[in-house]
Amino acid sequence: MFLHRRTPQLPTPEEALKGRSIPGFTVPSRHTVLGNALLGPYPEGLEVADFAMGCFWGAERTFWRTDGVWTTLVGYQGGYTENPTYEEVCSGLTGHTEAVRVVFDPEIISYGALLKVFWESHDPTQGFRQGNDVGTQYRSAVHTHSPEQAATAAASRTAYQEVLTGSGYGEITTEILSAEGRALWPAEAYHQQYLDKNPAGYCGIGGTGVSCPIGITKADG
Repeated sequence: MFLHRRTPQLPTPEEALKGRSIPGFTVPSRHTVLGNALLGPYPEGLEVADFAMGCFWGAERTFWRTDGVWTTLVGYQGGYTENPTYEEVCSGLTGHTEAVRVVFDPEIISYGALLKVFWESHDPTQGFRQGNDVGTQYRSAVHTHSPEQAATAAASRTAYQEVLTGSGYGEITTEILSAEGRALWPAEAYHQQYLDKNPAGYCGIGGTGVSCPIGITKADG
């Protein structure tokens, strides 16, 4: 039985579960909707973006439906535990958040446009929760893969904060951190493209209704 904290709180590295050196499960080779490989290496010219915005089931579907996205992969990121299981992540003792890896063609969609999808598809002011989903694994985060992504993500957060504040929302709690040293550990097979396999399944995605003023065109990224 895992410990569950009454108030969500990130563990320290010393408190975190240690995990395992090899995965305890296998990941499917192909995306059930897009038909492309889930795991890299990916074709030349494609880029990678990592987003966390609450339950990853609905988040992944939002991105695989976006033009220019080549594949998506759900997993656990931002914490300490190697090769975690879903149950371990839900315990609050890994430090990970539920994340979606988005592999995209920058000739079709910019990173800025993906950020627009990200910001508008959830409420980034809620801290360790998203709607009715409560826990550190539901926190909002962007893990960047280049200095350019980091700069674009930071600019988008500033721009969105301004319009959110004007609409009565509080401070954005989204983490923007480098993906270096923060591996995305793939989730179990049943989580991959969950809402394709279970069309009537739970989807916790819901934005603020406030438009983000970034990423309208390819040049914005």
